[in-house]
Amino acid sequence: MSAPPYLPGHGLLTGRTAVVTAAAGAGIGGATARRFLEEGARVVVSDAHARRLKESAHALADAFGADRVTALNCDVTDEDQVAALFEHTERTHGGLDIVVNNAGLGGTAELTEMTDDQWTKILDVTLNGTFRCTRAALRSLKAAGRGGVVVNNASVVGWRAQRGQAHYAAAKAGVMALTRCAAVEAADYGVRVNAVAPSLAMHPHLAKVTSAELLAELTGKEAFGRYAEPWEVANVIVFLASGYSSYMTGEVVPVSSQHA
Repeated sequence: MSAPPYLPGHGLLTGRTAVVTAAAGAGIGGATARRFLEEGARVVVSDAHARRLKESAHALADAFGADRVTALNCDVTDEDQVAALFEHTERTHGGLDIVVNNAGLGGTAELTEMTDDQWTKILDVTLNGTFRCTRAALRSLKAAGRGGVVVNNASVVGWRAQRGQAHYAAAKAGVMALTRCAAVEAADYGVRVNAVAPSLAMHPHLAKVTSAELLAELTGKEAFGRYAEPWEVANVIVFLASGYSSYMTGEVVPVSSQHA
């Protein structure tokens, strides 16, 4: 089964300012930044990879206007860089409305062979990085007092077991728990916090680091018999960022049939 047609924007985020982490390249972050722009938002794109970020930001600015796209390098394992990202957004755009915490790092290792460094690296980017950015986002949104939305990128692996993924699964399960707890606290000042949990969204980097055999196995588990396009995940993120999900908070929304 092939992917459905790409839908045009409907102005769901017009006039809003969004920050998207790990937004360089052709993955979920890049697709989300583009989708947000198509929906009328101003977008601050960030990524730890300077060259790819520069290329992505230029492409988006050419398509949607330099006044609606800014970029700043940000390694989410560095608290100073996280703080600088949100300071830049507030200074440039007078505040923010939406934060998408997309940064994450994967890898494969059997638990008995996994090193402390492998475990720590995955956890620091995927879970601790989401914590740092969520904390910064909620501080900013709380101070502004005008509500807002945080959307975190989790994974179905946070629910179900997969060989060689103990570190990544633990990190994504942590993102789910962080989302639920943050949502309870943020509700006090009108901010919603939700997450998406994709299974298999194909992009060039994933194809480089994952064997063809594993990709075929994972694809075969999907109800539609195909992987998701990154923009299909981005569509759900748009929904969670928009007013159409105004009564949803603390939810983890699977973008897949593989949720258990």
